This record gives sequence, structure tokens and C-alpha cells, in this order.
Amino acid sequence: MGFRLMDVSWRWAGARSIGTSHIKTGTPCQDYACAKEFYTHEGPVMVAVVSDGAGSALHAEIGSRTVCLAFLKACRSFLARSSLSSLIEDDVWDWIDGVREAINIRAKAANARPRDFAATLVAVLAAPNLSVVVHIGDGAVVLKQAGTEEWLVPSWPFQGEYASTTSFVTDDPQPRLVVTVVEGIVDEFAVFSDGIERLVLDHVSKSAHQPFFTRMLAPLKASRGRSFERDLSRALQKYLETPAVCERTDDDKSLILGLRL
Repeated sequence: MGFRLMDVSWRWAGARSIGTSHIKTGTPCQDYACAKEFYTHEGPVMVAVVSDGAGSALHAEIGSRTVCLAFLKACRSFLARSSLSSLIEDDVWDWIDGVREAINIRAKAANARPRDFAATLVAVLAAPNLSVVVHIGDGAVVLKQAGTEEWLVPSWPFQGEYASTTSFVTDDPQPRLVVTVVEGIVDEFAVFSDGIERLVLDHVSKSAHQPFFTRMLAPLKASRGRSFERDLSRALQKYLETPAVCERTDDDKSLILGLRL
């Protein structure tokens, strides 16, 4: 089955920004983020994915990019032949195996180890009547369903036994994968890396800071564009680089915002 660009039903913006700590040490931005809308026989499916390369990984920035692009490729392949409503966890494990293999190929080419490309993965796939959140490590997806004002956090960021540790796609023998199905219509979403977790999540009540997401989605709602919003994405990047944000987090920051039309 083909993918028809005319069946656009989402408007989205996304940006990433290098952390001030990375600028000071001369290291590159180790986040990566991408999104795409696919058409299936069940209707359009919006996919957004963010990955954060491990600070200790030698090729973290390549790892996060490989994770995002390989995951998007796996989603495309699955949605070309199957519906999201038929998805089971074993299918997602197949996707992750494909992502890990893409990293293995990179590692062999660079004469390095897969863990040198360690990176997290957090993604949402939003179909007309259900959504799926795929999560390995930290970062998060927040969702707002039709007819409600509450922002939900279907899968909470994972923190390891020690401070600032989490799970990565490259973990041996396998990563800590969480797959969460959200029934019903999702009208709005945000996907982000751990660089802005402290700004937007309440770790005590395990809830989203709703005014932040309501404010951030407002420009998308006011726009008349369709699909990817380049101007809003540039404005979003400038916001992530403001002193107000950088004073609260010195890490790389990625954020994708989506609105159903």
C-alpha cells in the first residue's frame, strides 16, 4: 500500500537545541528528533520520535540519529502492510531489533562497540482511534485526548539505580522496552528528551505541567498551515535557546509538538 501525502491530518513543529554544557566542552548536540505522517487503510498515522545519545558514549550523536531514522523506517515498513490496531509488542521488538542492527552496522564500520552509540528512544504513533507510545529510557510523550483538557503521561521516564542513569537501545542483552496503547482519539501530543523533563514534568505527582503544553500548542492552533511547520519550528528552536530555558537545564533539548487537524 502506498503513502499519499494528500491525506494530511496533522500539523506539527519540532526543534532541538544544543545544551550549554555541550557548548562549554565542545561536544556536539547528542539529541535527534524526527516526525512523519503515513497513510494506511485505517487512515493517517502520525509518528514522532526523539532520541538522546548517552553522554558517556563515544558516538552518541550518531547513535541518536540512527535510532530515530531506523525506527521511522521500521514504522513505515509495518504500516505499509498492517494497521496500528493490529500491533502487538512482538512487532515492536522486531522494530527495536532492526534499530539495534542498524547500530551494529554503524559500529562495525567505525571499528567500535554498539554501546559507543548508546541512545534512548521515545516515540508516539497516533492513528485515528488509538495511539501507541514506545519508550526506552528517559524523555517522555504527553498526550491530550479529544474532549478533555488533561495532559496524560502514558509512560514515565526510566531512571536507573544511580543518578542520571537510564536504559538505552543498545543495552545487553536487551533494553527495557515499554509499549503503551492509548485507546481513543488523541488530538495533541508532545515528545521530548530528558533535557526539558524538569521544566515540564512533576516527578512527585508524576504528571505533566499542563500550562506549559497548552501554551506551546497555541501557535500550532493559530496556524493555518498543514503538515510540517517550518516557521514555528524555527521559533521553537529559538525558545529552547533562551536564557529562561538554559538557566534551568544545561542539557541538549528536543521537542516535537503535534496537533490533529
